[in-house]
Amino acid sequence: MTAGIFLAALRHDRAVVLGSIVVVIVLAWTYLLLGAGIQMDTMDMGGGRWMAMLPEWTPGYALVVFVMWAVMMVAMMLPSAAPVTLLVASIARKRADAGSAAAGASTALFVFGYLALWFGFAAAATVLQWALDVAGLLSEEMAFGNAVLAGGVLVAAGVYQWTPLKEACLRHCRSPLDFLMFHWREGTLGALTSGMRHGAFCLGCCWMLMALLFVGGIMNLLWIGAIALLVLIEKTLPWGGRMSRVTGALLVAWGASALLMAI
Repeated sequence: MTAGIFLAALRHDRAVVLGSIVVVIVLAWTYLLLGAGIQMDTMDMGGGRWMAMLPEWTPGYALVVFVMWAVMMVAMMLPSAAPVTLLVASIARKRADAGSAAAGASTALFVFGYLALWFGFAAAATVLQWALDVAGLLSEEMAFGNAVLAGGVLVAAGVYQWTPLKEACLRHCRSPLDFLMFHWREGTLGALTSGMRHGAFCLGCCWMLMALLFVGGIMNLLWIGAIALLVLIEKTLPWGGRMSRVTGALLVAWGASALLMAI
C-alpha cells in the first residue's frame, strides 16, 4: 500500500514537472511569434516603396533584445533538457524528507541554474548583435549582410561539430543518469549548481549552433525552429550523436559553397 502511494505521488510529480515545462515552452514560442516586443519602423523610399528599419540602439532597446534572446533560449533549449529535468524530479522526490514541496524546489532550482547559463549567453549575444549592427554587418532581418562572414560562420560551426569538446559535452547531455551520478550535488545550493553545471555542458555543446541564428536571421522563426529541432535530435534520439557529425559535414559544405560564390 505504501509503495503504491509512493509510486502514485512520483508519477504525479513527473506529470506536474512535464506540464510546467510544456507551458513555459509554449509561452516562450508564443512570445516569439508575437514579435518578441520588437517594433519595426518603416521609411518611405518614394514611389510607393517602403523599407523596414530596426529601432536605434538604446539601453531600453538593448533590454528588449536581451529579453528576446533569453526567451529564445528557453524556447530552443528547454525541450532538450526535459529528460534530465524529469529525472531530477524523480530523484528529488525519492530523497526528499519533506515531501513533494522540497522535491519541487530542487527541480525548480535545477532548471533555474540550467537557464542561468543560457541567460548569460543571451547577454553576450545581445552585446554581439549590438556591435555587429553598429558596424553595419546585419541586415533588417537581423542576419549577416556579408556573404563571406556568413559562410565563415557556417564552416566554423560545421568544424566545431567534429571537435572533442563538442563530443564530450554532447555525451554529458545525452546521458542524464550518468550526469546526475557524477555531477549531482545535494541540498538547495547543490540543485542550483548542478543545473548550472548541466547548462555549462549544454552551452559547450550548442553555442556554435546558436551562432547560426546570425546566418538565417535572429527573428526567422523557421530557422529558429530548425536549429531547436537539431539540438533536440542530437541530445535525445539514439542516433543523435552521429547526426551531429553529419550536420557538421553539411555545414562545412554549405559554408564553403557560400564562400566560393562570394569570391
